[in-house]
Amino acid sequence: MKHRSLGCLLEVLETLLLTLIVFLVIQLFVAQPYQIQQQSMENSLLPNQYVLVDKLTPHFDDYHRGDIVVFSPPAGWASDASGTPFIKRVIGVAGDTVDIHDGLVFVNGTQLDEPYVYEGQPTVPADPKNHTWKIADGQLFVLGDHRADSKDSRAFGPIEESTVIGRAWLRYWPFDQFGVLPAPTQPAAPTTPAPSASPTTKP
Repeated sequence: MKHRSLGCLLEVLETLLLTLIVFLVIQLFVAQPYQIQQQSMENSLLPNQYVLVDKLTPHFDDYHRGDIVVFSPPAGWASDASGTPFIKRVIGVAGDTVDIHDGLVFVNGTQLDEPYVYEGQPTVPADPKNHTWKIADGQLFVLGDHRADSKDSRAFGPIEESTVIGRAWLRYWPFDQFGVLPAPTQPAAPTTPAPSASPTTKP
């Protein structure tokens, strides 16, 4: 009887261990949950909502304009001692030139159509003298949808792709808002030609 009880206990422990291993593998390499703690993505994402971050597909599918990404903040920009990751939207990818002026965002000379931006908010650079960025290989230019309440590439410049944890793709809590996060398929599609400006390249 004791041997049978011991066998049952070992089976339970093996099941728990296997479950833990599977959970860790999924979280490390496939997907992990992320709680929104900042206001910078309002109203697309609100504080205390939960999203699932896809860590797998970026290994074989590049990040695209319009993607929402979670990344480790640049040195000196962490909002707390634990270095809580930031969540922002990709505006420019490698090879792009991003220019911000007249309250609008231009990529490669074309004004972005940005229906996701917090209603009524213009986009202004953190430093009026630095409003143009050339995105290098391995970099992304990111902005929060709530432009007036976001620390993003306007302040700390393009981020390194190596700091990106993954692509936020599914909101799963609150449950009544469950669903895949919408992302514009062509956020850099031509809309209005860029007005002439005297760009200043950010180093």
